[in-house]
Amino acid sequence: MQPLPHLYHVSVESAAEGDVTVAAQGLPSFAAASPREFDGPGDRWSPEFLLCSAAAACFILTFRAVARASKFEWRHLGCHVEGTLERKDGSTLFTRISTQAVLRIGPEADKDLAQRLLEKAERGCLIANSLKAERVLTTEIQSAP
Repeated sequence: MQPLPHLYHVSVESAAEGDVTVAAQGLPSFAAASPREFDGPGDRWSPEFLLCSAAAACFILTFRAVARASKFEWRHLGCHVEGTLERKDGSTLFTRISTQAVLRIGPEADKDLAQRLLEKAERGCLIANSLKAERVLTTEIQSAP
C-alpha cells in the first residue's frame, strides 16, 4: 500500500436535464441519474446505489486482504448490501447499512476463524467506517467440497 494520505479525483458534469456523467482519469466514464424513488428513470447508477455498492465492494476487498494476511483459504464470497435512507432531524441520510455475506469455504477450513475474519473485514471497511449510518452484518458460512 502506498503511504497515506491517498487522494481520489472524480469529475462529474451535467446539463440542466438528463444524465450526469461521472469520470475519473484512467477509468471508463458512466452515466448516473436519480433513482426511481427520487423521480429518476431508475435505469442508471445513482449516488444511492453507488454508495451501497462501494460499501459491498469495500467489504469484499477488505475480506480478501484480511484472509490473505491470515493465510485463510476460501472459495467464494457473495455480499448483498441494503441501505436504508430516511429523513432525520431535517436531513435525508442513510441511517442503516445492512450487509449480508455468504462465504464458501473448503471442508477443512475453520468456520470460527472464517466468522472472525468476516467480522474483522466489516470493522475494517474504510467506506463503511466513513459513514455515520448504523452497520449490521449477517453472515452465512457454507462448506463446499
